[in-house]
Amino acid sequence: MSVKDLSVKAVAAPRKLPNKSEKLSVFEKVGYSLGDLAANLVFQTLVTYLAYFYTDIYGLEPRQASALILTVGLIAAFCFNPIVAALADRTNSRWGKFRPWILFTAIPLGGIALLAFSTPHFSKDGKVIYAVVTYTLLLLLYAANNLPYSALSGVITGNMKERNSLSSYRFVAVMFAQFFVQVFMLSIIESAGHGDKAAGIEKVMTWLAIIGTVMLLITFFTTKERIVPRPEQKSSLKEDLGDLAKNRPWVIMLLLTTLVFITLAMKGGSYVYYFESYVDKESLKTFVNPIIHFLSGIGLSFFDKDPVSAGFGLFNAGGIIFMIVGITLSKGFADKYGKRDEFGVSLFISTLFILAFLFIPPKSVALMFVSQILHGFFYGLTIPILWAMIADVADYSEWKNNRRATAIIFSAMMVGLKAGLSIGGALLTWILSIYHYVPNSEVQSPEAIHGTQMLVSVYPAIPFLIGVGLLFFYKINKPMEVQIENDLKRRRVA
Repeated sequence: MSVKDLSVKAVAAPRKLPNKSEKLSVFEKVGYSLGDLAANLVFQTLVTYLAYFYTDIYGLEPRQASALILTVGLIAAFCFNPIVAALADRTNSRWGKFRPWILFTAIPLGGIALLAFSTPHFSKDGKVIYAVVTYTLLLLLYAANNLPYSALSGVITGNMKERNSLSSYRFVAVMFAQFFVQVFMLSIIESAGHGDKAAGIEKVMTWLAIIGTVMLLITFFTTKERIVPRPEQKSSLKEDLGDLAKNRPWVIMLLLTTLVFITLAMKGGSYVYYFESYVDKESLKTFVNPIIHFLSGIGLSFFDKDPVSAGFGLFNAGGIIFMIVGITLSKGFADKYGKRDEFGVSLFISTLFILAFLFIPPKSVALMFVSQILHGFFYGLTIPILWAMIADVADYSEWKNNRRATAIIFSAMMVGLKAGLSIGGALLTWILSIYHYVPNSEVQSPEAIHGTQMLVSVYPAIPFLIGVGLLFFYKINKPMEVQIENDLKRRRVA
C-alpha cells in the first residue's frame, strides 16, 4: 500500500466545528496542562538523571552511555517522530486526530518508564542490551504520546491570545514537574532506597508511572479539538514534506529547538556531577543549613541531611521558582512585543548567567544560587514561547499553502527535542570521559573537577548563543502574527 493510499483526509483548509467557541475555559486549560506535567515527570528525569543513572547507578562506562544515548536518541528523533507525525495527521476518529494517541499510549508509557530506570542483574553486555531496548521503547512511546499532545495545542484554538494563555498554563505545570524531579527526587531516591539508589529510583519511578498515567487520561477527557480539516480535502505525505522544505520558519524552529535542548540536557545533567565534584562541601553545608532549619521550622522537612543532595535540591528550587515567575509574565510580553523578540532577548540574557558559572569559585555558593535564580527567571520567559511559536508556524504553513498538517509541523519540536536531548546527553558523558571522570569515586582529579565546571558554563552557553543568532532569520514577528491570525479567521468563516 502506498503512502498516498494511507493518506486519510489530511488538510487543506481547516474549518471550525459548529457552535464551538475558541475561548478556552480554565478547566480545559488545566486539564490540557496536566498532560505536560505527566510527560515531564519522564522528560525531566531523562534530562536530570539519565547520564548519572547509567554511569553511577546502573554501572555503564561513560563512553558506553554516551554511545547509547546518542545512537538511540537520534534514531528516535529522525525516525520515530516523522512516522508518528504523519500517522497522527492522518488519524480520523470520533475523538479527533490527536486525543486518541494520548489515550492509548498513557499506560504503556508509564510502564516502560519504570522498566527503563530499573536495574536488573545482568552481565555487562546484558546491561547494555537491556538499556538499549528499554531506552528505545521509552523514546518511541514518548514520541507517540507527546507529539500528538503538542500538536493538540494547535487545534484546540486558533485564537493567538488564547494559545499564549494555554502555553502559560502548560508550562507552569511543566515547572511543577521539573521542581519535583530536580529539587526533591535525589533525596527521595536515597530515602526510599535506604542508601541504595538503584532500589530507590525503582520505587520512585513506580509512583511516577501511576501518577503520570492518570494525568494523561485526564487530559484526554477534558480537551476538545476545534480546528478540524475539511474531510473532502487531502494532501499526501510528499506534499506535506514539500511544504516543510519551503517553510523557512519551520527549519529555523527545528534548529533552534535542537540547540535549546542540547543546552538543557548538557546543563541539567551536569549539575549533579558539579555538586558532587566541584562545589566545596563545607561551604555548601554552611550555606544550606540555615535554609533547611528554617524550612523544617515551618514543617517543610523535605531535604536529606546530606549537604550535596540538599544543596542540589535547593539550588534547583531557586531556579525553578523564578522560572515559574518568568512563565507567568511571558504572555504579557509576547502579546505586546511578539514571540520572536521576547524569546531572543530573554534567551540571550539567560545565557549570560550560565557563563557566569565559569568565574564562580567552589566556595562561593551564594553566587551560584544567585546566578541560577537569574538564569531561571529569564529562561522562564522563553519557555511557553517556544511551543507557541511552533503553533504559529503551523498557521504560517496553512496561510501560505492552504493546507494544514499540524502534527508534522510539530514534529520539528519533537525531532529537535529528541535530537537535542540525545546530543546533549551524549556530549555530557563524552566530555566527562575526556576529562577522565571516574564514576562512583569520592575523589576526582583536578582535570575532572574542571570538566564539571565547564559543563555547567561554557559548553551549554554555546548552543543558546547560536540559537539567538538564528532568530534574526525568523520572520514571524508581531505584525505578521496579527496578519496571519486575521487572514485565517476570514478563511475559516468562509
